[in-house]
Amino acid sequence: MDDKRLTLPDEEDSQERLKAAIKQTAPGTALRHALDMIIAGRLGALICIGDTENVIAAGDDGFKLDISFTANRLFELSKMDGAIVIDKDLTQILRANYHLNPDPSLPTSETGMRHRTAARMSLLTRAFVISVSERRQVVTLYVDGKGHQLRPVAELMSTVNQLLVSMQNTRNQLDRALLRLTTLELDNYVTVADVTEIFYLFEVLMTVASQLDGIILELGREGRSVKMQREEFIGDMNEEYTLMIRDYARDSSVENAKRIRKEFNDTSNSQLRSPKRVAELLGYDGYGDESVLTPLGLRTLSNVSVVRKGMADKIVDEFGSLSQLMDDIEQNPDRLDNLGVDNPTILADSLYRMWGKRA
Repeated sequence: MDDKRLTLPDEEDSQERLKAAIKQTAPGTALRHALDMIIAGRLGALICIGDTENVIAAGDDGFKLDISFTANRLFELSKMDGAIVIDKDLTQILRANYHLNPDPSLPTSETGMRHRTAARMSLLTRAFVISVSERRQVVTLYVDGKGHQLRPVAELMSTVNQLLVSMQNTRNQLDRALLRLTTLELDNYVTVADVTEIFYLFEVLMTVASQLDGIILELGREGRSVKMQREEFIGDMNEEYTLMIRDYARDSSVENAKRIRKEFNDTSNSQLRSPKRVAELLGYDGYGDESVLTPLGLRTLSNVSVVRKGMADKIVDEFGSLSQLMDDIEQNPDRLDNLGVDNPTILADSLYRMWGKRA
């Protein structure tokens, strides 16, 4: 094996491997039980999991064990100095009290000897490495040289409660804003300022949901109820977000909507609340707060029960926009019939009820 990596690790691969490591150390797992016992015993530990051939090649001495992995065995072995080497499937403990010698030139910003060794071993090999600080009583995972500190369940739940409150409040605001937007769309008078505020709320909701996803992963079995609440608040908002972007972007393709969503996510809060900047991201230069936009109607049509999946695109392709559909819907319902809409009358009634123009 080379003394050190010659190329930087792939960021996406690193993130996936970190997620896998967090999952293996989540509450409810045998590994997490062992780590909790090590913390409770006020011990330190250095544990290498996976890529065992290269890990063993980077050290010497210690004890060769090849015994079945259990939480109690890992706890007892942590009372010795040196590293513990475990296979990637957490079935066998291969070495204990193992002296690791990673290349000291491998870069790390860690200060403690155990943490420096852990960071360098995670750079030198594809193992994920756990360092338990005896003095500070914290557990840190290392993947590709980057550390991730494991938080206690109580601390995670405190953060969860704050995020769920934020998510509920944002969802309530978003629901009200979308109801108002539907009326404005049917009136055919939507401004850039109107959609800017809604895109901002969508982005807040998705950001909080993403933060919750990370915590749910860390909670393991303890995160099941949190996941259910997260899904309740998100509902179909992910699809609605994409449909609304397609409604107002100059290029309404799904691929462009995905690109714009990424740009929204990368945009600062102040810029995301700027109608001028949002208009530019949607593909319109020189538009201001009161500039009028004409929606395609994909989002509104998709919320009508008689419009089957994929039918909204066909309707928009035929009529061009929601306003044109409203102009033509009563005069020539056969056009909808020809598109495969089972009951054009129900579609018309539903749209008018949304508009508030007909009981």
